[in-house]
Amino acid sequence: MKMSRQSEMKHALQVMKFGGTSVGDADCIRRAAAIVHAAAARQSVVVVVSAMSGVTNRLVHSAHRAEQGEQDFIPQLASELRAQHITALESLVTNKQAQAQVTTSCQEVLDELERLLRGTALLRELTPRALDVISGIGERLSAPLVSAAVNELNVRAMAISATEVIVTDHHHGRAEPLMSPTRHRAEARLRPLLDQGIVPIVTGFIAATPEGVQTTLGRGGSDYSATILGAALGAQETVIWTDVDGVKTADPRLVPEARTIPEISYNEAAELAYFGAKVLHPNTLRPVTAAGVPVWIRNTFAPEKPGTKITAEGISTGGGVKALTAIRDVTLVTVGGPGIVGLPDVLARSFAATSETRTNVFLVSQSSSQNDICFVINSSDEKRTLKALRDAFAPEIAEETVEHVTSNPDIAIVAVVGENMRGIPGVAGRTFTALGRENVNIMAIAQGSSEYNISLVVRKDSMQRALAALHKEFRLNQAAPQVQETPSLANNC
Repeated sequence: MKMSRQSEMKHALQVMKFGGTSVGDADCIRRAAAIVHAAAARQSVVVVVSAMSGVTNRLVHSAHRAEQGEQDFIPQLASELRAQHITALESLVTNKQAQAQVTTSCQEVLDELERLLRGTALLRELTPRALDVISGIGERLSAPLVSAAVNELNVRAMAISATEVIVTDHHHGRAEPLMSPTRHRAEARLRPLLDQGIVPIVTGFIAATPEGVQTTLGRGGSDYSATILGAALGAQETVIWTDVDGVKTADPRLVPEARTIPEISYNEAAELAYFGAKVLHPNTLRPVTAAGVPVWIRNTFAPEKPGTKITAEGISTGGGVKALTAIRDVTLVTVGGPGIVGLPDVLARSFAATSETRTNVFLVSQSSSQNDICFVINSSDEKRTLKALRDAFAPEIAEETVEHVTSNPDIAIVAVVGENMRGIPGVAGRTFTALGRENVNIMAIAQGSSEYNISLVVRKDSMQRALAALHKEFRLNQAAPQVQETPSLANNC
């Protein structure tokens, strides 16, 4: 029986992902490598890594500078990135041959970056395809570095580009995975390595079309990469190693009393991610939900803490509301005028316009008189969304059937989330009463039929007061039931 259990553990598979802060410098990478070392002693492991902290932001900023025709900054950027990675390498790896291999790989990637930026500057054009390649450079630099650090601990590891294993559609910047070819490629590329006891260190965030053209999964997409691979390979669990202790009842920077939630459901976690909780990419849970595979959120810098377990059912706290979240960088768009009452397809045309621009609509609200339809979008999508809507309603605007298509960026969304809210009366009433006591004006309200959340649009300067009032009202600072089970290895890391 004992040998059977050991065999089962060795053949189990865990996918773990390390975010940018978890591989931010040599000390962070050393800590991450130690976690991988402990995990690999107990079961097969696939590791997904982000770029070193801050690198992707620098790359995106540099791409836009190049688009303006700037070139002088390019050599310095490449030199600084090389120094950042090689300094970490020399601190982590003593084997000179391994150092030379990673150094060569790093230089090849940086040479490519320089060519891409110079080409962009010469053309003064930054295509979505080029931006995907430039913004994915950071992961291509970090994966060989993490792989070398793991090898230094006598655990065989190999850096793998996700372009070899994750297949997506052709939408650059926010590509969607194609799971069937991804399963095939993941099995063909990664399974033989796992069978040999090698830990694949896979680049997060990036992927490729069926033809091999590089895409990205959207900012913060390394979480998504991990669960895509977990689903494709039939992993027993996925652990997201980050710089927080788990999913919190609210953003602790805004609500100091916020605490870690021991266990939460897929639906609750998805709502929190969708409405701004930074701990997860909004699409992270989609690949694993059908299979019921648990996802853990753990702190690389405090691996002794249990973190948050995300499961199909979660744990009921009895109070209905589980957590709060908020989004600041959003804009309220309004399509209005008395004439829209007689336009039966106004909603369809509005959504068609946002769909064409791939605009993410967070919530929709319509006045009872039907004179106004408003919805909330990312502020980064504001300009092109307004243009698309004004083009869509151009005839009605000319005839003054639609009086205006306007935007208000001075807003925020506050979301009250909890799977058990639908079975508990009075949650909405308590929400409005608590905000009323703090003189927080609610500009728009939306509640889905699933009743997993109540979303409120408030002024941006009222957001923190709203969160604090609701956190106190629903007593979210009180301890919740603890998770009885522990991940198969994480607490031993």
